[in-house]
Amino acid sequence: MDSYLTATEIKKIYKLGLSSLKYWESQGILHPIRTPGGHRRYSESEIQSMMGLNKSIQGKRCSIYARVSTQKQADNGNLERQFERLLDYSRRNNYDAVSFHKEVASGLNENRKELKKLLTIVSEEKIDILLIEYKDRLARFGYKYLESFCNAFGVTIIEIEKQESKEPQEELVEDMISIVTSFSARIYGKRGGCVAKKLKNLIKGEINSNENND
Repeated sequence: MDSYLTATEIKKIYKLGLSSLKYWESQGILHPIRTPGGHRRYSESEIQSMMGLNKSIQGKRCSIYARVSTQKQADNGNLERQFERLLDYSRRNNYDAVSFHKEVASGLNENRKELKKLLTIVSEEKIDILLIEYKDRLARFGYKYLESFCNAFGVTIIEIEKQESKEPQEELVEDMISIVTSFSARIYGKRGGCVAKKLKNLIKGEINSNENND
């Protein structure tokens, strides 16, 4: 017998947000029922079918990794839309999506929780394909090392966008600040925090000045 889940349960189990559910409903892929109180309940078998979880396709097991740098981008729906594009690509290509990773973190951050989970899955040889939007979503620098790691375990990385979109200036600034903070801590030790703060303000001040002059 099929079970029905709330949007909250689906988000916890399958990492799908409400906007994704509404999008697939508008596409006629999901057909939620309504409770007497008017709340949506989603068929778990439909969710699994949509995500490819009830298929066993040799050589097409994939993980999906979506990332934005700032919470503001996530709040504006950029992360969810990126995830939806990746999920749609996996469905159109009949991939068996076995894990889903969404993250708000700088591309320079070496301690990303979802990236660590993903690399564990790669090392356990549970997937054949890793879907990303484009290279910088996986790593700002050092992408080749991650690619070599994946290839060593038989995993192919697929970028679904042929050309990188122009990233928001805010995201590039956050990455610059990450570099400044890291090197300040190494060079100045305990004083690094104060130095980094001054440099952050300097960078932001310079950017605001340039924007006002444009």
